[in-house]
Amino acid sequence: MRYFFIVLVMLLGPTAPALAQMSVGIGFNIPGLSIGINLPAYPELVRVPGHPVYYAPRVRANFFFYDGLYWLYQGDNWYASSWYNGPWGLVAPAQVPVFILRVPVRYYRAPPTYFRGWRADAAPRWDAHWGRDWAQERRGWNTSRRSAAPPPAPLPNYQRRYTGPRYPQEEQQRALRDQHYRYQPRDDLTRPHVPQRFDPSQPDAE
Repeated sequence: MRYFFIVLVMLLGPTAPALAQMSVGIGFNIPGLSIGINLPAYPELVRVPGHPVYYAPRVRANFFFYDGLYWLYQGDNWYASSWYNGPWGLVAPAQVPVFILRVPVRYYRAPPTYFRGWRADAAPRWDAHWGRDWAQERRGWNTSRRSAAPPPAPLPNYQRRYTGPRYPQEEQQRALRDQHYRYQPRDDLTRPHVPQRFDPSQPDAE
C-alpha cells in the first residue's frame, strides 16, 4: 500500500475573522517537523444532521469530529488527531470509520474536484473513487440503517482555552486530555489513533 504526502497552503474566506487565514501543511513525519492543519483558534463545530459527526462550517477544509477525534480529508488522504490543531496521523482508506465515510458531500467545505456531480445529500462515492479492492474490503460501508448510529461523542471544549502560543506540545496534550476528557472511543477504527495515557514517570515514552 503506497501513500504520498502533500504540502499545500489553504486560505479561509472572510466569514470568520478569528480564522481569517488557515494553513494546511502536511509533510513527512520527521521528529521536530510540525505537520497538520494550522488553526489559530478552536473552530466552531456543528452536528451533521442524523450523523454522530460534527463539521466545521467556517473552516475552509474538510474538517470533522467523530468518536473523540478530529478527522481531516485533504489531497486524497485522511488524517486523525486528538487535538484540533494536530499533530496529525495518516489514516489508510481501509481504516477510516464508516460514520466518517457516510458524511454527505455538502458538509465537505473544500471538496475535491472529483466530488462534482455527486449528490450533495449523499455520501461521497468512495467505492467508485478508491476502486474495487477497497469496495470489497469495506463492503456494506454505506448500507447500515441511520437508526443504528451511536450518539455523538462529547466535544472537547476544554481545548478552547489553548490557542496560538498557548497551544500545548504533544506530551502536554496527552496530560490535558487525560485530565479533562474522559470519553473513550467506541469505534474499533478510532481507538488506534487515541494517544496513550500520559505517564509523567516515563518522560521518554512515546
